[in-house]
Amino acid sequence: MQHKNRHYQARINGWLESFLHTHYPSSETVASRLMDAIRYSLLAGGKRIRPLLAYATAEAINLPADSVDAIAGSVEMIHAYSLIHDDLPAMDDDDLRRGQPTCHVAFDEATAILAGDALQAMAFEALSQAKTEARVTVKLIRTLARACGVCGMAGGQALDLQSENRRLEVEALNQVHALKTGALISAAMEMVAAMQPHLSSQHKAAVGAFARHFGLAFQIMDDILDVTGDTTTLGKPAGSDERQNKATYPQLLGLSGSANSAADHITHALENLANLPGDTSYLQHISQWVLNRQH
Repeated sequence: MQHKNRHYQARINGWLESFLHTHYPSSETVASRLMDAIRYSLLAGGKRIRPLLAYATAEAINLPADSVDAIAGSVEMIHAYSLIHDDLPAMDDDDLRRGQPTCHVAFDEATAILAGDALQAMAFEALSQAKTEARVTVKLIRTLARACGVCGMAGGQALDLQSENRRLEVEALNQVHALKTGALISAAMEMVAAMQPHLSSQHKAAVGAFARHFGLAFQIMDDILDVTGDTTTLGKPAGSDERQNKATYPQLLGLSGSANSAADHITHALENLANLPGDTSYLQHISQWVLNRQH
């Protein structure tokens, strides 16, 4: 299945390059430094887990990959914007991301803020080009907007900042990360499900339930790696959660308890794949990868 990771990573990287080249050619872009910062952050590589989940969901509900390229691209643009802003001095104040200086270090703080702003707008431009009818496109836009706003990623980030120097119960920490991390993961999969006109409400609910459990497992493993990983492997500063005294799963459950919790969430996620109409093997592969990830 690793070949499939590489195939879909290459697909989304190529789509993003093509989108930027087509819609923002350098010869016509007035704010060239801003565009350089956008390209620097968006095309820096990374796991591309959200696009991979979009393509894996397409396989699981019998959709061709080219029908969900715009969804995969839009969620990666939102993710890139969130990383730029998360790394800012006013937020997590990190200077390394994906093994290279963060956007505000490589450029400057104002340019980084604007790059994030522009990427968010660009995501909706990309999503508007989804290969579907207008009423479905409106639903996609509404889903993504809610996932990255107050009731999603931005709200989760606010709760995460408020959790610094506080001890949360597990239920409260789950709420933080269901919004901060899980909402965009859920949106990536639920938008794909919305593209399949023949998908039953039960199947759509199963996709949503898988995404929620997967998102929590992904975040738990992220917290574990922040403790056990090293900066070179992670491509970002290790131990940053402890330095900022954030509430984390290892802090509440210990490393072993956190690993067990992540495994439980993956088990529950996989239970929802049983009755989907297509090939779920790639979703299963990504789920197992989460539990074994090293970065």
